[in-house]
Amino acid sequence: MKNKYIVVALSLAGIFLSAQEKSEFVSPNENLVSENILPIPKSLNQTIKKYSESRNAGLADIHPNGQEIIATTRFASTNQLHKILAPMGSRRQITFFDEPVNTASYEPVKGEYLIYSKDIGGNEFGQLFKLDLKTLESKLLTDGGRSQNGGIKWKKDGSGFYFSSTKRNGGDRDIYYMNPMKPEEAQLILEVKGGGWGINDISDDGKKLLIGEYVSANDSYLYIYDLETKKLEPLTDRKEKGVVQSGATFGKNPDEIWYVTDRNNEFNRLAVLNTKTKKTNYLTTSIPWNVEDYEVSKDKSKIVFVTNESGINKIYILETKTNAFTPVNKISSGLMGGVKFSKDGQSIYFAQSKANSGSDIYKLNLASQNVERWTESEQGEMQPSDMSVPKLIDWKSFDGMKITGFYYPASSKFTGKRPVIISIHGGPEGQSMASSLGSGNYYTNEMGVAMISPNVRGSSGFGKTFIAADNWELRMNSVKDIGALLDWIAKQPELDKDRIMIMGGSYGGFMTLATAYEYADKIRCSVDIVGISDFNTFLKNTEEYRRDLRRVEYGDERILKMAEFFTKIAPLNNIDKIKKPMFIIQGANDPRVPVTEAVQMKDKLKAQGKTVWYLEAKNEGHGFRKKENIDFQRLATIRFMQEYLLK
Repeated sequence: MKNKYIVVALSLAGIFLSAQEKSEFVSPNENLVSENILPIPKSLNQTIKKYSESRNAGLADIHPNGQEIIATTRFASTNQLHKILAPMGSRRQITFFDEPVNTASYEPVKGEYLIYSKDIGGNEFGQLFKLDLKTLESKLLTDGGRSQNGGIKWKKDGSGFYFSSTKRNGGDRDIYYMNPMKPEEAQLILEVKGGGWGINDISDDGKKLLIGEYVSANDSYLYIYDLETKKLEPLTDRKEKGVVQSGATFGKNPDEIWYVTDRNNEFNRLAVLNTKTKKTNYLTTSIPWNVEDYEVSKDKSKIVFVTNESGINKIYILETKTNAFTPVNKISSGLMGGVKFSKDGQSIYFAQSKANSGSDIYKLNLASQNVERWTESEQGEMQPSDMSVPKLIDWKSFDGMKITGFYYPASSKFTGKRPVIISIHGGPEGQSMASSLGSGNYYTNEMGVAMISPNVRGSSGFGKTFIAADNWELRMNSVKDIGALLDWIAKQPELDKDRIMIMGGSYGGFMTLATAYEYADKIRCSVDIVGISDFNTFLKNTEEYRRDLRRVEYGDERILKMAEFFTKIAPLNNIDKIKKPMFIIQGANDPRVPVTEAVQMKDKLKAQGKTVWYLEAKNEGHGFRKKENIDFQRLATIRFMQEYLLK
């Protein structure tokens, strides 16, 4: 009997200790599935709080009256829409969902309601909703199923809008028209083949549409569609390859359009195309950088355009009467987003972020050049002095090609050689910019870890030759660019070549996995976020609307030679070469890189006895968007670094 009491007492003690242990550690929420992650002390959660409570503001739209805006920002778990009535005015939240809302478009005449898009659990099947701004009631306008709906363009009188949707078969992105008061009467306007179609503009008389077809980062085409004759006329030659032609807008002259193209140039230029003669006048030839975005004033007297100059955005104003343009020097250098004209054309609104600040919204008066701040996003306890400012660096790759990146030094309070994170962007046509690290400043400021964000071959922003330099059989050349960066790090007196972590998301995840086996002896550990582990299985399982678009970039697995090449380079088939610990992070609903890419990599690593941590979110897709999931991912990553990078 006495032994029985002892057993009971020990059992109770075990329960007590287990509960006590749980109280000392951070537990993943019910939507997170974790495997092999070491316990995370709650004290770490307190330490990082200074860096995890920042937010950003993005510009969604401007009210037709020009006196109020819709911004996107987060006060709880996800980004939602907020109305702002004056500079530095209060942010009145108008959507309240578990899922983020990042786009909105006012009805263009009275602005009594707006249209926004929202998906479920990161599945990217965005549905369109109408939000009544008086009652804040939302109404679903599209089918609510496994279709993508977006890219809306309003008729000038506000009676309806055109949009693109994959609802017909899940793969082809057709053009539709909808009166939001009668969504059940939405009409199929143009049936197309392919997932890269969208509406660019509507003519002033409402009779014609400018339509773009995206094929790849190097190939896109323009068409004009006559709504009366139902005729689709190509404005560019579909047989011409290796030319970008996008972002078209009807010009002042009915026979002219403005658009962006890299024809006869390495970079995207703003240009005017005469639709009758097919002759092009290039407007920004003197700027040897990409024109990234542009906006035309309502009276078409001015164009504001944004360039990408070595990872920094600059704004210019062009007078359409003379085609002369000048830089807007009153706006300090930074990253720009969502540039829009006010209705009267006298001002522009834009969002801007810098390396030592989050993203906020500003208004520029074009006549006075006065810049007015509209939002000031909280950065938690972080101060500008806590934020690492990047330096532009470059190195030569294996074939002599110049590769660049941004180097974020560790805080100067740390001495000795510093560990390094190499953080690789996705795309692969993405680009690392001189952006804020946000919560990543914890790595540089509190852990003493330097960060490098490389722009390997295949990145955008460096010309059409560079962006195509990793296509098809050239894929592993971009991995060699990381190998050359590892050699560069070894030559830097302040950096520790023996403590390097590779981290990347999406295509950057593939780069991480490939580096982990190609340069296993030169790295300490790796973090793969929604990465591709085998291009054969990826192309088989990615959503149908993406498949052909991705084949243009990566290669076509239906061609035996390419399938064999994919098999050879797949990280999944090179597990035996991976020697260092790996952390794999994935969203269960990812339509781009399916969860199977992560699971098969994790399972094979485990089967071979490799050290692998795994984190999967049941309510996320291609990357985490909900704060509670982001917070745990961050904590787990720091714990991984403590265990495998810093020791």
